[in-house]
Amino acid sequence: MSAPPARTLADLDGDVLAHCAGYLGARDVASLALACRPLRAAAYSDAVWYRLFRDQWPFEKVPCRALGLRELYIRRHTEVHQMKYDDPLSAIYYLNPAETTPSHLMLDRNSIWLCQGPVAKKLSVDGPDAEVVETHRNHGARITCMRLFSLVDTPLFRSDTQKDEKALITSSTDRTIRLCWKGHSRCYKGHSAPVTALADKLLVDSESKVLASGGEDCTIRLWSMGTRAKNHPLIATFHGHEKALSFLSVARHKSSLLVSCSKDSKVKVWDTVAPSSGSSSCVGSAHINSSSPPIAMKCHESLCYIATGSEVTAIDLRTMKKASVLALEDHKILSCQMLPSEWLICTGIKDKALLWDIRKGQELPNTVAELQSDGPVTLLHLDPYKVVTGVPSDGQVHVWETRTGELLNTLSCGEPARMGGRSTVSAMAVDGCRIAMAGSSPEGSVLHYRDFVKSSAPVSLPGKEVSRFWRPHNDDSEGEDYY
Repeated sequence: MSAPPARTLADLDGDVLAHCAGYLGARDVASLALACRPLRAAAYSDAVWYRLFRDQWPFEKVPCRALGLRELYIRRHTEVHQMKYDDPLSAIYYLNPAETTPSHLMLDRNSIWLCQGPVAKKLSVDGPDAEVVETHRNHGARITCMRLFSLVDTPLFRSDTQKDEKALITSSTDRTIRLCWKGHSRCYKGHSAPVTALADKLLVDSESKVLASGGEDCTIRLWSMGTRAKNHPLIATFHGHEKALSFLSVARHKSSLLVSCSKDSKVKVWDTVAPSSGSSSCVGSAHINSSSPPIAMKCHESLCYIATGSEVTAIDLRTMKKASVLALEDHKILSCQMLPSEWLICTGIKDKALLWDIRKGQELPNTVAELQSDGPVTLLHLDPYKVVTGVPSDGQVHVWETRTGELLNTLSCGEPARMGGRSTVSAMAVDGCRIAMAGSSPEGSVLHYRDFVKSSAPVSLPGKEVSRFWRPHNDDSEGEDYY
């Protein structure tokens, strides 16, 4: 008796495939649609996206339209990430006025990490009020840099119970680096001057993950995060820079290459595999002619983008030659965010933020969206959905649409109902549809957190301010029926 013919997933009935897709999340459903036509048809079915819509927004009415439910989900998801609502989940935490104003903010799920001088704190924002759940007083002087790494990506990971936990790494002017996780702490000592930079990712070593740091002693040091190297974690010291380190980044096209940039705008690339102390591990260098220190640095594929003075320069890390230069002429860059995967760069200057499409940087150098501001834009965030700009003395941040440059929302640092005096913003962190702002208000020093994921009341602006070069997006709303 011959064996029955082999059957594949695509041989299943469309209703069965749609039923199976109903157990997947939105990202998995989107991936399923890329497999083949039968699976795409199942992944695009209204039944699947109705369930995803109801799971994500259980109290939101699902309108009946000619537009498919997948498109409705995408539209709602986009609007939430653009913060186009007046009723986000909000939590306010009043800071101790005797303590230093927060200098660093980071969002991690329903937690906020902040630094106040030498102290690092973790706040939980699960409820209407923010609450301090962790306080780390390991440093003896001001914290200069803060990073969060998943324990899964480090040798510290021990079991699945730790898969959602993060390790906090901080550097300080006290010349030390501290690693903290779940009540544990580790100190890395070796720099002879304040530590000014930490790498944005962990380097990949043949045996373990490696952390890179840079300091005012003009050196770069590599530290093993493995437990075997607990007593002697210093792997290597790189010399070659003549000024203090400003930024460290792991090259995206090769995870063993480290890119460094110092305050004199000199860029170097280091091969960290089997490193040797000294400058022999330097495999490339370049110098950006600028009298100003670098403002930002980001690696994407084999390119490294560096903002300094009035230019954003892209360097090809394979040749260490300039690939492109985005010049702002007489405008000094105060802040810069880069999204090279979307061909976007946003620069903050004295009275506005400028949004650039770097694909057109050579042919049409004036193609730019202008996001107006009441002062110098030193707080800046950029993602595929929005641009968020902030002026420290203003006490507010503005949310703009990335695609059009249209003003979407204005958010205050303090409580709007009590806003009667002068307020400021000292730090800002944005993650998807969530934002945290720290500053001062008439009530005192404050930390304000907002989450727009469950919002339902669209924002109403007194007038739409749009960029000079982009057309506003017209949204037609009609009376609708609902499921």
